[in-house]
Amino acid sequence: MNAQANIPIKAKEYDLLEAISEDSLVTQSSLSARLDMAVGSVNWYIKRLVSRGYVKVSHLDRTRLKYDLTPEGMRVFTQRASQYAKDSLTVYKSFRQKAKEIVKELQARGISEVYLDGDDEVMDILRLSCIEGGISVDNVPTKVKFKYAEQAYQIDFQ
Repeated sequence: MNAQANIPIKAKEYDLLEAISEDSLVTQSSLSARLDMAVGSVNWYIKRLVSRGYVKVSHLDRTRLKYDLTPEGMRVFTQRASQYAKDSLTVYKSFRQKAKEIVKELQARGISEVYLDGDDEVMDILRLSCIEGGISVDNVPTKVKFKYAEQAYQIDFQ
């Protein structure tokens, strides 16, 4: 195992590993455009990934290169993707729990319809929880309006 393997992988490095895993014939120029990085930065990061044993570079001809993830690079890539999925589930569970608590509070107050001001994933969690709890979600503002701001659900009783 590479001695540098325990060094945490940076976001840009992960992005490069992901792009290389999708297309081993990708060019540094296309990586630069795709990842919004200077070509020189792409080159530097690729050299870093090669030195860490995550990427292998092969010459197809004098102007074309092929990038392949090594087994170690694939391990790091999948480990990071797995951690991202776990972290995402933790965040989802947290929002889901908050949404269920809100629904219980609404039920205790006898509120049967709400308006959700927003259309993102966080509001979708609240929408699902309301529907499961028998609370109608209206398309027009009602007496109870929810929005998501500052990392929390916010309620406005009108």
